[in-house]
Amino acid sequence: MGVIIFRVTLILAFACLSVSLHGAEGVTTVRKDVIYKETKQQALGLDLHYPVQASSKSVPQSAPKAGYPLVVFMHGGGWSKGNKTIGTQGGRFEVVKALNEAGFCVASVQYRLCTRDGKITMRECVTDSKDAVRYLAKNASKLSINARQVFTLGDSAGGHLAQMVLLSPPASFPGDPALAGAKFRMLAGVSWYGPCDFEKKDLFLKPDGTGNVDRFKDRILRGDESPEQELATIREMSPVNYLKADMPPLLMLQGDRDPTIPVHHAHYMKKRADLVGAPVTKLIVKNASHGWKQRGDEPMSMTHEEVVDQTVRFMLKHLNRKSAGPKSVQ
Repeated sequence: MGVIIFRVTLILAFACLSVSLHGAEGVTTVRKDVIYKETKQQALGLDLHYPVQASSKSVPQSAPKAGYPLVVFMHGGGWSKGNKTIGTQGGRFEVVKALNEAGFCVASVQYRLCTRDGKITMRECVTDSKDAVRYLAKNASKLSINARQVFTLGDSAGGHLAQMVLLSPPASFPGDPALAGAKFRMLAGVSWYGPCDFEKKDLFLKPDGTGNVDRFKDRILRGDESPEQELATIREMSPVNYLKADMPPLLMLQGDRDPTIPVHHAHYMKKRADLVGAPVTKLIVKNASHGWKQRGDEPMSMTHEEVVDQTVRFMLKHLNRKSAGPKSVQ
C-alpha cells in the first residue's frame, strides 16, 4: 500500500509541474521553465518534453531505471533572436513529438541572444548551451534523464550550437562555476542546416555565387579584438576545428538550395571529417531551402516527415553504441 501511495504521489507531483500540449496529431508532456542558471542579463531556462503513456494524454511514461535518453535542442534565429518554445504544430513540434514517441526526453534550451553592442556574442550562446547540458547532467536523477545518453539537435544557428556542444571538450566554454564538473556522455548529434566554419568565407556564398560572406561577423566578435584575436575567436566558433576520429557521430542535414546557410557547409564538414577519420554523415535534401521549404518547381527529394524520420533513426542507431567513443565525461 505504501509503495502504491508513493507512486501516485510522484505522478501527481509531476502533473503539477507539467502541462499537456495538444497538436493536430499528438500530445507531449512538458515541464516548462526549468531555470538552469542565472546571468547578469536574465535567468535562463529550459523546457523538458517527456514521452507520454500511450493510454494517457498527460501522464509521463514510467522512466527507464537509468532515466530517459536525452536530446538537447537549441533553437535557430541567427543567434540574435528566437526562443525555446516548441509550440503545438510545425517542424519543431513534429521532431520533438517523434523523439518522444521513440522514448527520448527532449530539453529545449533558451540561451542569451547576441546584442549589437557586442556584449553578448556567439560565445555566450555556446557557453549557455553547454551549461544547460551541465545542469541536466547534475540533476539527471531527479529529472529522470540519463546523463550518459545525451544527444544534440538544432536548426540553423541551433544547428551550429548542436555541433559545438557535441564536439567541443566537455570542460571548454566554462560558465556557471556551480555547474562545473558535471559528468555526461555525448552519443551523437544532428545539425539541421547549421554552419560549420566561419573562417572559410566562400562557404557562405549562395547557390548562385552571391551573398554577404561576413554577415555573421558582428555576432562572433566584440569589436575590440586585435587581428590575431579575431582569427582565434572565429576559429574557436567553428565546429570544423573540433573534428577528431574519436568524436561522437554527427549527421549534417542540409538543403541544396539554401541561401541562408548554403549546402557547402555540409560538403565541407564531410570533406574535412574524412581527412581525419571523423564519423560525420551528410544527407542532402534536393530542392530544399532554409527551414525545409521547397525552392523551385521540383519537389524536395525528402519530405519534412522523412527528414524527421532520418533524424530519429540516426539517434536510435547510436543510442546503444557499445564503443566507448570519446571521453565526453568530466
